[in-house]
Amino acid sequence: MVDTQHFESVLKKRLQDLDDRLHEIESELDEPVPADSEERATEREDDEVLEELGNAGLKEIQMIRVALDRIAKGTYGICVSCEEPISNERLEAVPHAARCRKCA
Repeated sequence: MVDTQHFESVLKKRLQDLDDRLHEIESELDEPVPADSEERATEREDDEVLEELGNAGLKEIQMIRVALDRIAKGTYGICVSCEEPISNERLEAVPHAARCRKCA
């Protein structure tokens, strides 16, 4: 049996951490661009990395919200593909996992 309260807490904490990180990224991306062309080039490279991190964070947020929805519906911990239980080990490693190890 999956301890949904534990995983709900873990997922909500991760969601808050990601939200905080995305706000930090947004603030950094909003900073003025340096006038020096070499610094601008370096800043642009840094911005590209930040944008990729932001996109990855948004994707994870979406997966977490879907997992929280599965908790609310009582289907958390059940593979969406084969409908077999997802192991606690997998859920501990990837709390927003929607598929068992075999189907993933």
